[in-house]
This record gives sequence, C-alpha cells and structure tokens, in this order.
Amino acid sequence: MWFKNLQIYRLPAPWAYTPEQLEEALSSNAFTPASSNELLRQGWDKPRPNGGLVHVVNKQMLIVLGTEKKLLPASVINQVAKARAAEMEEAQGFAPGKKAMKELKERVADELLPRAFSIRGNVWTWIDPVNGWLVVDAASPAKADEVIKLLLKAVDRMPLESLRVQRSPVGVMTEWLQTDEAPAGFTVDMDTELRATGESKAAVRYVKHSLDPEEVRRHIAAGKQCTRLAMTWDSKISFVLTESLAIKGVKPLDVLSEKDAGVRNDDERFDGDFMLMTGELAKLMADVVEALGGEAKA
Repeated sequence: MWFKNLQIYRLPAPWAYTPEQLEEALSSNAFTPASSNELLRQGWDKPRPNGGLVHVVNKQMLIVLGTEKKLLPASVINQVAKARAAEMEEAQGFAPGKKAMKELKERVADELLPRAFSIRGNVWTWIDPVNGWLVVDAASPAKADEVIKLLLKAVDRMPLESLRVQRSPVGVMTEWLQTDEAPAGFTVDMDTELRATGESKAAVRYVKHSLDPEEVRRHIAAGKQCTRLAMTWDSKISFVLTESLAIKGVKPLDVLSEKDAGVRNDDERFDGDFMLMTGELAKLMADVVEALGGEAKA
C-alpha cells in the first residue's frame, strides 16, 4: 500500500509514545457503523482485518480513520417536501408558510434518513516515531484536519506541529524553474503551474507538457510564480510539490515495484509495501526539507 497524498506534520524524534499507548488512546473512539438515524459517524478503524487499531511494522505505526456518511441530497428532500406541501395546500386550502415548510423538510429528512444509502471512507495516517514524521494521506488540508482534530482529542498533549521550512516553497520552486536546475537527487517533470501574484490571479498550467526554459522564464519575468511542480526523486518516486508544502500524486516507479517479487500472501504483501513505503518516503521528505533550506525552528 502506498499513500497518494502527503499532508506532513512533525513530532519529536524519537517520539516515545508506544503502539500500546496509542491503541488504548484510540479505543475510546473506535469506529462502529452508523445507526439508522445518524447522518455521519467517524471513528478509528482496524488497518488490517482481525488486527488492532494500530498496525506496526518495523516500529512504523499505521492507523485509519473510518467514516460512514449517509447520502441524502437536499434536492431529494426538497422534492418530497414540495409534494407533501402540495397535498397540504389541497387539503387545507392554503400553502404552508415559511416556518411550516422548514419543519416539513426536517420531518421528511428524518423519514428518509433510515433508507438513505451509506458510503464508507477511510483516511490513513502513518506515524514514524523514529524520525518524527506524522503523515496523513489526504488530498486536502481540510480532510487532514479531521484526522488531526480527533487524534489530538484522543492523545493527551500530543506534541504535534505543522512542518515548517526555512524557505518558501513558491520562491524555491520558481528559482528551480528560472535557473532550469533542480536540486541534487531530483529532476523536474512535465507538470507545473505558474500563477500571478497580483489581483489578476492569471495562471499558466503545463500538463504532461515539456517545459521550455525560455518560455517559463518569460512567465516568471511577467510576475508569475510556481505554485505546483511535478518532480521525480532519486529515480524512484514521482510526485507534485505544492505551495502549501503538501506532496501530492505520489507514485512509486518501476524500480521500487520490482522489490515486491516473491511475496507469498496478502498480509506479507501489505507489510512489505508499508515497510518499503515508509522507508523511502522518510528519505524523500528529508530531502525535500533540505532542498527548501532545512526546517524552520521555533
């Protein structure tokens, strides 16, 4: 298993909290299916069938936030409420007022909720207590915030901080494009976004398109800066670095996939993938931080 998107946080290295302590902390909010009248249910689920809430491989911890959400579109509620309102108008001779209509919609929602379809989702989180990383596999900061909020509620006084670096990712990525020179160990790929800093918010996006250095420099000279940049690290992992220091679109390349040969069953494959992923991503994140001037200290 490989994380696709990395929202990155920092813990003290090493972090002394044990898997057993984390298991106990998460157990008070373990996931259970939503009841018939619940719209949303969240809780900590088991990363592996028949396992605990904390899966450990080579000191690396894996946890997962499970979510069950009922699909009850407002358009459906409005449609049913409108039909009910028409029936009421025919029976009583006048249309229901604003307050009555609001109450009618609430009753309709309560009636429809037990029959609504449910959708399950998982947000995975990797904790590296050795190197002090906490990484949420989420495409947006808002989704990662859901995980972090519940994690901080479960673990008393968890010393968690956002990753901060010495230099602005936007400034450094723009510099790499301007000089046509990536940092050691990295290559620049064919996807990028350049955005104007003024009121116009003009943007130029390259998608699977080779970057012409002179053309890119003209955009930079016109006031645009790089907000997203596709790169490859150590010929092993391709990814997109963003202005918010998130790493998106993570994809292991063939040189890593070949290491899976000989795995016998699902459990071995899962643990092997997890061990390979955590080992390589820890080095990738350290190199990204170094390329951005190192970590900013408080």
